[in-house]
Parts: sequence; C-alpha cells; structure tokens
Amino acid sequence: MTEQNDPFKPRYKRVMLKLSGEAFGQSGQTGISMVETLAIAHQVKRVYDRQVEIAIVIGGGNLMRGATFSRGSIIKQETADNMGMLATLMNGMALQEALEHIGCETRLQSAIRQDQLSEPFIRRRALRHLEKKRIVILAGGTGNPFVTTDSAAALRGRELDCEILLKATRVDGIYSDDPEKNPHAIRYERITYERALRENLKVMDVSAFESCREGRLPILVFDYKKEGNIERAIAGHPIGTIVGE
Repeated sequence: MTEQNDPFKPRYKRVMLKLSGEAFGQSGQTGISMVETLAIAHQVKRVYDRQVEIAIVIGGGNLMRGATFSRGSIIKQETADNMGMLATLMNGMALQEALEHIGCETRLQSAIRQDQLSEPFIRRRALRHLEKKRIVILAGGTGNPFVTTDSAAALRGRELDCEILLKATRVDGIYSDDPEKNPHAIRYERITYERALRENLKVMDVSAFESCREGRLPILVFDYKKEGNIERAIAGHPIGTIVGE
C-alpha cells in the first residue's frame, strides 16, 4: 500500500490521549483488567508503529474516585483526591507493563513524587522522551487536589505542544442530552468551546474546556471501545465530536 492510499496515515505528529480509569476495568466493575488494558495497549501500539508521538494522561476511577469517596465520608476531599491520584499511578504502571510487553518503549511520569515507581513530571524530559518516540504515560493528575484528570490532560497537552487532545470515552461523541435517556438527543459532529461551556455539556469539566480554548487545543471526543478508533482518530477520520474554534 502506498502512503497516498494509506487510510490510516497519521494527520497529527504529536497527540495527547486521555484515558479514563474505566478504560482499565470491566464495565460496571472495579479494579484493573489486564484484558482491557492490553486491548488499549494494542490500539496505541498501532499508532506508535506509525511514529506518532504519544502522551497519555491516566484516570483512576476504576480504583478510586475522590469526589465520590469523600461525599458523606470522614475523609476530606483533598485527601480523597490525593488517594485518587495514587490510583492513576497504579493504572499507569499496568499500562506501561502492557505496552512494553508488546514492544513499545515507554516512560512513566508522575506529578506526585514516587521515585521508586516513576519519573517525576519534568516538561523538558517529557518532551525529550516524545522526540525519541517513547510513549509518555502521565499519572498523578496535576499533583493537586480539587482538579480532575481532564484538566490535567488539557494542561499537559498544552505544555507538551500536542496538536490535539483525544478524549477516549465509551460514547461516540458529544450529545445535546443523555442519549440513553433521550432518544431524540442530537450528536454534534463539531462544536465550539463556547457552546460546550454555554450548554454545560458534561463530557469534560469546565476548567478543561476553558484551558483548551485558551491554548487553542482542539478536543476530539470519541468511542475508544470500537476497535481501531484510536488509529482512526489520529488519521483524522470523521468519528466522534470535535470541540474547537
């Protein structure tokens, strides 16, 4: 197949992939499933083999969701959020093992210092890893409580000069309403940051949308569960919903 006829020729050179904690577990269950983790790893590897520079921000909701855990609990929200950031490191370690098992070179960095398990997040070092075609897995959120991993993905995407933020979800884009509750909900193919904020669309938190708008970092919200969709997203196929100017 020639490069001109390659349907998966990458459109982007460097991308930020946001994976929620749920990507690492079976639907409706807690914990880490290596079957699910390997499935994600294989999708990422196909993009890695095409020399795309990939940074991945990890969520931790399959193990620990700080906001839910602190609600009605004796544990303060800042403590629960810190526990959630540690959960992202566990998911990051699992993804690193899965990716290296199938032949990818990776580096795991954390915003929370865990020197025996990961590198600290240092922007210049992360950029160097990307330039050397290493997948950079970013755990620990931003290192601060009261901030979601979506905001971490927006922040790191801007810091690392990524061309797009790929928000991998279990739905095929952004809808005007919950499609499971409203059969007449409309799926947007493209929407502005302003409209996403005005309509209070819940696919990402407000600070993440605002950060991406300020940095002019487009967001693609898409269904990662469909095999090959990460590759399609990076090739610029019309899947999911683009949020941009």
